Amino acid sequence: MRRLPPLNALRVFEVAARTGTYARAASELGLTHGAVSRQIALLENWLGQRLFSRSGRRMVATPMARIFAAEVGGAFERIAAAAEACGRPGARRILRVNAPVSFAMRWLIPRLALFYSAYPSVEVVVTTVSTVHEELRGGFDVAIRRGVAGAGAWPHHRATPVLDDVDTLIMSPTLFARRPILHPADLEGHAFLASETRPGDWTDWLQAAGLPHLVGRSRTVFDHFFMTRQAVLDGLGVGIGPLPMLDIDIATGRLVTPLPQIRVARTGYVALIPTGIDGDTPSARFVAWLAAEGTTGR
Repeated sequence: MRRLPPLNALRVFEVAARTGTYARAASELGLTHGAVSRQIALLENWLGQRLFSRSGRRMVATPMARIFAAEVGGAFERIAAAAEACGRPGARRILRVNAPVSFAMRWLIPRLALFYSAYPSVEVVVTTVSTVHEELRGGFDVAIRRGVAGAGAWPHHRATPVLDDVDTLIMSPTLFARRPILHPADLEGHAFLASETRPGDWTDWLQAAGLPHLVGRSRTVFDHFFMTRQAVLDGLGVGIGPLPMLDIDIATGRLVTPLPQIRVARTGYVALIPTGIDGDTPSARFVAWLAAEGTTGR
């Protein structure tokens, strides 16, 4: 028999190290703060060393604990993948997909009916992240993140390119009819709307448009792009938006791109699944479907 640490304590430890606090770990696991503390103490006793140290009112993972937690998290993902592969044949599968809010709302969810028509036995549950860094948080089978698929970019995960991303100017049809933008110079006097989650969009686009003197212009900044998009739809100003995620809005006439020839390439999106998953699992089939959808541009 392998001499393994207490598995429940390992699970609690991985969540505590990943979330950064005992309180957040307790919330995610449905435990009390005291129960989390007891499980951490049990694992520390087994290992013979401290995993967390006090910093003010918080317990912070030690550098060695953070390394250990990454290995434990990867091991849990491989166990989950193996369990999925060995599941009951023909049983309805739940596929947990985690994606940035705008990607989920504007690109993924409108296309899920196509996936269900091809794989009716799989039920996709979508959760979202809205942080600037969009870190991997666990608790899912497939993660969509902005990034590249290069070797070593995503430890313990296999990355597949899904969707390219380019920025262009967007505005509402009503605002365009009232104050059209037919040339870059027509942007003078318009209100600029921006997003914290997409820093640099305006700076790069203005440079590409030959309007560097407007880079310092004041902007109304929202905490996430889906808020900026809504403000643009309401005609409060002009924004910089990503294509092809806004293709549906443009096709239905909710948004217009007044200067579509001026585009700025951005880092695209990749789909991440734990390494070791073969190509015949729901996770792998979903990623292959995502990549095909991104290529066809439907």
